[in-house]
Amino acid sequence: MIPLHRFIAGAALGVTMVLPTHQAHAGAFVHLFEWKWSDVAQECENFLGPKGFSAVQVSPPQEHIQGSAWWTRYQPVSYQIQGRSGDANAFADMVQRCNAVGVEVYADAVINHMANGSGTGTAGSSYDSGSFSYPIYSSNDFHAPCTINPEDYGNDAWRVRNCQLVGLPDLDTADSYVQNTIAGYLNHLTSLGVKGIRIDAAKHMSPSDISGILSGLNDPLYVFQEVIDLGGEAVSAGEYTGISDVTEFRYSASIGDVFKNQQLANLNSFGESWGFLAGGDAVVFTDNHDNQRGHGAGGSNVVTYKDGSVYNLANVFMLAWPYGYPKVMSSYSFSDGDQGPPAQNVYQNGSAQCGDAWICEHRWDSIANMVGFRNVTDGTGVSGWWDNGNNQIAFNRGNKGFVAINREGGSLSRTFSTMLPDGQYRNIAGDGSCVSVQGGQVTLDIPAMEAAALHTGAPCDGGGIDEPSDDKGVSVSFECANGSTNWGQSVYVTGNNNELGNWSPASALKLDPENYPTWNGTFTMPANASIEWKCIKRSETDSESQLVWQPGANNLLQTGDSGATASTSGSF
Repeated sequence: MIPLHRFIAGAALGVTMVLPTHQAHAGAFVHLFEWKWSDVAQECENFLGPKGFSAVQVSPPQEHIQGSAWWTRYQPVSYQIQGRSGDANAFADMVQRCNAVGVEVYADAVINHMANGSGTGTAGSSYDSGSFSYPIYSSNDFHAPCTINPEDYGNDAWRVRNCQLVGLPDLDTADSYVQNTIAGYLNHLTSLGVKGIRIDAAKHMSPSDISGILSGLNDPLYVFQEVIDLGGEAVSAGEYTGISDVTEFRYSASIGDVFKNQQLANLNSFGESWGFLAGGDAVVFTDNHDNQRGHGAGGSNVVTYKDGSVYNLANVFMLAWPYGYPKVMSSYSFSDGDQGPPAQNVYQNGSAQCGDAWICEHRWDSIANMVGFRNVTDGTGVSGWWDNGNNQIAFNRGNKGFVAINREGGSLSRTFSTMLPDGQYRNIAGDGSCVSVQGGQVTLDIPAMEAAALHTGAPCDGGGIDEPSDDKGVSVSFECANGSTNWGQSVYVTGNNNELGNWSPASALKLDPENYPTWNGTFTMPANASIEWKCIKRSETDSESQLVWQPGANNLLQTGDSGATASTSGSF
């Protein structure tokens, strides 16, 4: 469940930081925009973990100015963890609980600037931008005030990186005190278990400044940088890829334009050939919190939840297509671009209240189920592309998955060629019905503005569909200690492969309580595989009831050659 990320580790005691090589990303993550920490924790346990999301991006946790608009979160007063989403204790609890179910936390790090104006922040700290007075910074820590004019974005990189973004006091991020202070904040986040950060407004800082900050990190951290670049600007996204992943805004603009205005048939080479960053460098999305509001490279072509089924299909394609590390947007309803989040929590009486004030696009069935599709098809390419020359397309992901999208007003009824092994598959992007693959052929009837997606991790019998192989697998003995249970509750194991249910409690393997409270079970796992797994407790009749995950990091297992045996253990 934990994806193959590119990590940045800090340089300590003068040791030069060595930036790692780029790696492809597995999985998909979600931005729970403006969710409170307590709600995020429950969503990790109840939905994100079971659905296979690799991580959750959360709103900036630091102290910020007061006010109801969403952008108040992006005006820091100090680096205390106290803001609209909750306090430090709630944040730490959320991180621990998300980590416990295999969902990493990525914090939005606002480190380019500080708050404008004067007043008292959400943790009670006083600030005054006129005198550059903040709890952790003074006038010596800022660039001399100057304005970024609209034309500067096209021809003056220095002003973009050293002048004030919309009037916000611009930190001198080349200064050693500023770099050490920011690194200290990021180290505090990692000490709480945060696994990644989004660097807000990265294009407004020099790449060397960002490298200097990251060289002060104590622990490995996944980093991606916000660099808005649609081409033709003085600052380009490619200048930052040597540091870490970068947001690819051209992907968002292009996928929206195609799904709204062009033909889906044009997507057959979507990716680097369109002028995008290399896929291993890119964080991609249909929309984000800025451009869905018309800010930050936004425009009429950006597709959002307000586009209904078109948005749903665009996300199905994003999660099915092997380019970049996809981020799913989860919004709240808004009519004003400045509008802040709803007053009520997402979770009420233990249940998520989605679909009205909180949109929760990540819970739309097709989008949520396609996260599992992406996990299962990781490492496979596209083959067997088909289109009707207009807005009906289909393609294989190796012999692991098949997807078809119908963005037309009539149904798509056709027999397709697929590389999937013969068997019965559940249409996880449609109505959930079972379809049959026989002799490499599958017949589908897809209603207008809907999709179909099949993958080997979602057969209709609830087990796995194995490809023909001489591999006998490895017999693995699993042990879960300290598994005290209540009436009707048992201990199971789940993990990051089909055999262990791809982190779904419903598909977990039940253990035997003969040595209670130690539980044991022996199952066949793939040979020569790296497996991450955990013990869980759950109701024997309802996989979401009485659910308790083993705390701490995932258990690791490296299986041997086919026919071998292995053992592995975990504990509550």
